[in-house]
Amino acid sequence: MATEPDPIELTRALLNQPAVLRHGFLDVLGESTSAPVPTFAQRAMNSPFVATVYERLWRPTSFYVASGVTTGAEQRRAAAALRLDGAHRLLDVACGPGNFTKPLAAQLSADGLAVGFDISEPMLVRAVADNSAPRTCYVRGDARALPFGDQTFDAVCCFGALYLMPEPFGVAREMLRVLRPGGRIAILTSYSGQTPPVRTALNLTARAIGLTMFDRHAFVDLFAAQGLVEIDQQTQRALQFVTAAKP
Repeated sequence: MATEPDPIELTRALLNQPAVLRHGFLDVLGESTSAPVPTFAQRAMNSPFVATVYERLWRPTSFYVASGVTTGAEQRRAAAALRLDGAHRLLDVACGPGNFTKPLAAQLSADGLAVGFDISEPMLVRAVADNSAPRTCYVRGDARALPFGDQTFDAVCCFGALYLMPEPFGVAREMLRVLRPGGRIAILTSYSGQTPPVRTALNLTARAIGLTMFDRHAFVDLFAAQGLVEIDQQTQRALQFVTAAKP
């Protein structure tokens, strides 16, 4: 009987940096990083407590309030937008505890591989414990310099994290770098297109806790400037969902 390919070894072969296996995930960072001093929101994402409650309570509740879209509906929309039925390799940037990585992996072709990528060790420990599967692997690294070669993945996504990052547009460009021609990208991030009083209140609150609010043009214009096609944007309350294809 043929044995199933080991997703850890398959992922290790995709990396362009050495990685150590720790707690069930591959780590290219080790003990130190060059990340700037974290904001309150970034510190929360590195908390073991938040990692424990994030998947079951924090994210489903907060994102439903922010968008009116349930987690299940988000996952179905993501799979459809990324056209995963024809994809072999998926990269889920800032995957957290893997609450999207595992269900999206199930939508890939039979020999597919989904790589969840995050900088938070507590989040990845939860991902390995709660959302491991035969076609998933998790990697710890810095999304500002993704440790993969050009054009490695058929689909790349980042759901609910770019507004936490110190260099979100640089991360988005990195995501496009590792996306192969014909592949698709999808992001879910903040949206500041409300009426002035609401927008002002959201921006003040976001700034206080270290979040970035993006307008309707930020990622649409970035994708267009990078030559992407089939750019689509959906907005709901305080979130926007943007997808595109790399020609």
